[in-house]
Amino acid sequence: MLDREHIAVVIPALNEALRIREVVQGALAQCPHVILVDDGSEDGTVERVADLPITVLRHARRMGKGASLRDGFREALRQGHAGVLTMDGDGQHAAADLPRLLDAANRHPGCIVIGARLRKRSQQPTYRRLANEFGDWGVAWGTGYQIADSQSGQRFYPAAVAALHDVPGEDFVFEAQILMSAAQRLGTRCVSVPIESRYKSVHCHEQFRASHFRPVRDFTRITWHIVAQCLKRGGLPAMYRRIRANPPVIDDPSGEFGTVFAPLPVQQARRA
Repeated sequence: MLDREHIAVVIPALNEALRIREVVQGALAQCPHVILVDDGSEDGTVERVADLPITVLRHARRMGKGASLRDGFREALRQGHAGVLTMDGDGQHAAADLPRLLDAANRHPGCIVIGARLRKRSQQPTYRRLANEFGDWGVAWGTGYQIADSQSGQRFYPAAVAALHDVPGEDFVFEAQILMSAAQRLGTRCVSVPIESRYKSVHCHEQFRASHFRPVRDFTRITWHIVAQCLKRGGLPAMYRRIRANPPVIDDPSGEFGTVFAPLPVQQARRA
């Protein structure tokens, strides 16, 4: 049984001085093991949390979110943790949702759990929502199953997934690729837990820095990355049938977005 004592929260950060202390304190309230990976920040991000009981890893120069996550995973495994929770440093993820992701991980052993931004979606900019839906469609071609909000950075990774080596892709491509690599190498499924969309808007008093994610640039990179893999692997008609046969798995005990679906057993997922 996974619990807060045996997992770590990994927070990649790039110029997050505006909200990073609040984010880290929120994570510490849910888990005593927090790893901050500073990706060459120039705004005093690390200084804002210097007095907090966390592990800090620093890049001398910007290396990208993929490198930050890899280093955070490596440190979490070195510390002996059985899994990793991730959240972004800009405050768009609520630390209060972390226990819900961990509960879902216990209900679905061995699965990646994604905090899917399904609640209050009206706060999500239209272009971001459409881009995320397009990303879900693309990632499905690499996993063989559908995922609700494959672009969310609030996730739980089992240790076996965090330990995967040679996962290609940098920056935001890495977060898409690790879902595909886990599916292809381990037969891992994703489970989505509904969380709130949190964006700066006229209805929201919270302040967020401008997103590092650039929909056109980053989705172009992700799309070409996936297309290249699909063409290399072949079997597109069979993959299309497999995707259609495997809808998103949503863990929602409230019933608002559906029931709690049991994912396929690992061996069955590999054959699907």
